Amino acid sequence: MSNKPIKLLLVDDHPLVLEGINAVLDTYSHIEVVGAASSVNQALIIAGRSQPDVVLMDINMGEINGLDAIELFKEQIPRARLLMLSMHDSKEYISTSVMYGAFGYVLKHASTNEIVAAIETVASGGTYFSSGVSDVLLNPESSQKNSSPLTTREQTILLLVAEGKSSKDIALILEISTRTVETHRKNIKKKLNIKTTAGLIHYAIESGLINV
Repeated sequence: MSNKPIKLLLVDDHPLVLEGINAVLDTYSHIEVVGAASSVNQALIIAGRSQPDVVLMDINMGEINGLDAIELFKEQIPRARLLMLSMHDSKEYISTSVMYGAFGYVLKHASTNEIVAAIETVASGGTYFSSGVSDVLLNPESSQKNSSPLTTREQTILLLVAEGKSSKDIALILEISTRTVETHRKNIKKKLNIKTTAGLIHYAIESGLINV
């Protein structure tokens, strides 16, 4: 790793969380907090100016959630590596973050040392998952509970597609962007090796997601 400090951008819509993390990380000379944003749009503006190495971002943001934000950062600030911060240790959140392009996932109750280790690892090109998160990903029981290759969110979207809902309709129902719905649809088709909407509906019927 270079001797230059790691340029870090903090993104969280809770001011107290931002202030707390900022104050703690300020004591580490090899980490330079280049900005703290309470919204994704504000974060993108700051990132455009400061070109951070790592973006530590809460997965549950306001008008644009953390998952949509990963895509926006990848498009606009491709050099920045996304490290998600969350209170959720559900497999769906974790695997979806990785699928969207995050390089790590840290739980909010993790120790300062662990958060710093995550920032260092992601900045140097690696991936990092909190110990609790790793347990969820590696626990064979959690992967056996559902034999479907789809995440819970993907199954929900598949069900809505099978009900004839458009991507715009689904976006409104789930309160996510149309772009995110389209990404999910693309991933669902890829995972299931199905190329058409009719094929998706057939799969939903065959797998018992909908009754006919």
